[in-house]
Amino acid sequence: MKKKRSFVGELVEAVIIAVILAAVIRIFLFQPFFIPSCSMYPTLQPGDRIIVNKLVYRFDEPERGDIIVFRYPLDRSKDYIKRIIAVGGEKVAIRENYVYINGKPLKESYLPRTELSDYDATVVPEGTFFVMGDNRNDSQDSRYWGMVPRRDVIGKAVFIFWPPERIGFIK
Repeated sequence: MKKKRSFVGELVEAVIIAVILAAVIRIFLFQPFFIPSCSMYPTLQPGDRIIVNKLVYRFDEPERGDIIVFRYPLDRSKDYIKRIIAVGGEKVAIRENYVYINGKPLKESYLPRTELSDYDATVVPEGTFFVMGDNRNDSQDSRYWGMVPRRDVIGKAVFIFWPPERIGFIK
């Protein structure tokens, strides 16, 4: 005959299982992040809270246009969020307010037109990414501190969950 567990025993077991599940989800699958600055405006705004998919890049490689969270190359204790503009082997340049990839202008329908400072053509080394904020004139990015190594990519930004009026998938 089975012994009935006490309410407290069941509660402790439920809490332990919940904590383990939450830890596994956060470490391996999804992690919330806070957007502190306007470097990704208008796509992401200061105060947005997002979900980052940490699993997606275990099976697939990051691509141009993906918004990624990564360890900041100059201080790996900090996490940054930017958009991938060019991947390893591609040549990136900025001239006359346009970003060029391998000599062709990059189509960025998600951004308003802005004036950009020129950036000399640079080949992105294999295994790295050239990233930029969507708010190009108010973003510290690969133009200033270089490429992001693949190993430093944490995951892909996929969903805004706060504030309520902005809830939705990130394009």
